[in-house]
Amino acid sequence: MKILQLAGTSDARQLAIGLKRQGFDVLTTVVTSNAAIELEASGLQVLVGRLTDSDLFQLIKERKINIVVDASHPYAEEASKNAIKAAEMAEIPYIRFERPSLQFENELIIKVDSYVEAAELAAKKQGNIMLTTGSKTLQTFTDKLLSLPNIRVIARMLPRKDNMEKCEGLGLPQKNIIAIQGPFTKDFNKALFKQFDVTLMITKESGKEGAVDEKVEAASELGIETILIKRPRIQYGITYSTVEDVINHIKGVENNGI
Repeated sequence: MKILQLAGTSDARQLAIGLKRQGFDVLTTVVTSNAAIELEASGLQVLVGRLTDSDLFQLIKERKINIVVDASHPYAEEASKNAIKAAEMAEIPYIRFERPSLQFENELIIKVDSYVEAAELAAKKQGNIMLTTGSKTLQTFTDKLLSLPNIRVIARMLPRKDNMEKCEGLGLPQKNIIAIQGPFTKDFNKALFKQFDVTLMITKESGKEGAVDEKVEAASELGIETILIKRPRIQYGITYSTVEDVINHIKGVENNGI
């Protein structure tokens, strides 16, 4: 059984390792070379780069892949759509592995459907706004917020050279960049929020693995408003949230003769 797995997160890596231990032939794909390092250290095959649906389809055909396992980040919407399309084109099964959602109900939490909606809502606020949404969508916020008076935009992101270059290109001052690798504890988040006198925090519902609960709880305890961007609405089909369930499903597919 040959598996193509979209990976890149810590829980996706554990899934790939689990599948390999079961004797499956696993080929993983990631976007960055940094994400590939830990997978390769675990003895996994890794391809690095952004792949279109056509790229994935060709890969499936060339490697004689039997099943696609999409374990990409909950907000990697384009990657998931490409994987679904490629599996349909190749007429092979697709299954989704996704970390469970966390539910937050708090008067300080405002839920929105998109990055654009989050930026537009933040523009109506004043004060120090901390972004914990990564670099990919940074321009959505800088375009809306940087020119506004009485707003300071503070971006927290991975300490990568390309991220710093992007910040510079978008005009984000160095003093407003927190380049650091997470996840972080609630106390660490509280210390950062206090250090930058944060009045609004923007984040994604990336699950417990992404430590979103630590961020939201820290902000709430300090009386800081949070704009929480909900997960994309994608019809994944068969979806599991544990490694064991994915393995059992694939074993079932294998026993049915693929």
